[in-house]
Order: sequence, then structure tokens, then C-alpha cells
Amino acid sequence: MKIVFATSNKNKIKEVQELMPQGIELISLQDIGCLEDIPETSPTIEGNALQKANYIQENYGYNCFADDTGLEVEALDGAPGVLSARYAGEAKDPEANMTKLLSALQGVSNRQAQFKTVIALCIDNKTHTFTGICKGTITIEKRGLEGFGYDPLFSPEGFEETFAEMPLTTKNEIGHRGKAVQQLIAFLNHQVG
Repeated sequence: MKIVFATSNKNKIKEVQELMPQGIELISLQDIGCLEDIPETSPTIEGNALQKANYIQENYGYNCFADDTGLEVEALDGAPGVLSARYAGEAKDPEANMTKLLSALQGVSNRQAQFKTVIALCIDNKTHTFTGICKGTITIEKRGLEGFGYDPLFSPEGFEETFAEMPLTTKNEIGHRGKAVQQLIAFLNHQVG
């Protein structure tokens, strides 16, 4: 089975392809000639994932899935949330986003946070969603060189390390995207099985 993963983020594609069983091949947006920016105008993480997946199915005719992820910080009333990628502006600069987050949490003792990923799957003209959540804390400073986005600032529950200090296999096992992808894979295996 071939399925489009509606993202231009090569890190996400690598992370998710690692989890896919044999027999399911991910196709990128570049592979189908989709070079435009897909709209993400929903006020929710779920809405953005659905918007992206529906866009590909409607405009390109492929079965596909899309994800949207947000970092929700308790002390910031769930911010940056749906605006995580653009927290410090439209440039989507991870360094600027992390700097802004650390600044917003300066002197704040409650550093509880969670990553939330929603995957929207459009297959055979039906839509399904899968949600993965990983709870943890925001560190005082950036640590680690792996991963992407806010990974150097997020330490999952039960771990001393940040996501950026862990091997990808560990992050995939315990992380938000990994949890959502496992649900997606179970569903796809049932479809092809």
C-alpha cells in the first residue's frame, strides 16, 4: 500500500517511515508534485490535520494522512499549542520559538507540558483521526542535538533526558507522534489484512 504523508518536514517523514511495517510505503508531497503551502487556518490541532489531509485528497486524489502537533504548556494556558511552529513568528524558526518559550517561563516553577499529535487519515473517502499525547516538563535550558522543534526543551515523564538527547527509537516508543502513528498503523494493518 502506498499512502501520502502530507508534510514537507523530512524529519517527520524519517521518524514515521521508521515505524511503518513492510508493505506500507510513504509518499511525500514532493513525490506527488505538491509544492504549494497547504493551508493551516484551523484554531485547533485536530482541525489543521484534517484540513491538510482533506486538501491532498480533494486536489490530488490520493489516500493520505496528515499530522499536526502542538506543545501545550500548563502555565501558559496551553500555549503555544496550535501556534507551536509559528510561536515566534511566521518564519517558523525553531531557535526563536525555543528562546521565546524559555523567556515566557522565566521564573515560573510550574513547567508541566504535553506534546499532542493528531493524525487525520483520508482513505477510501472516509476520514479517521488518531491522537497521541506525551506528558513531561520544559527544561531550564536546551539540551541535546537530536530531534527537531522543541525537542531540546522537553523532558518526557519518567526520563531525565530531553527528546533531543534520546535515540530516535526511544522517542518513537514513548513520544506523542509515535503513539498516534501506532494507532494509524494498527488501523492500516486491519485495512490491508
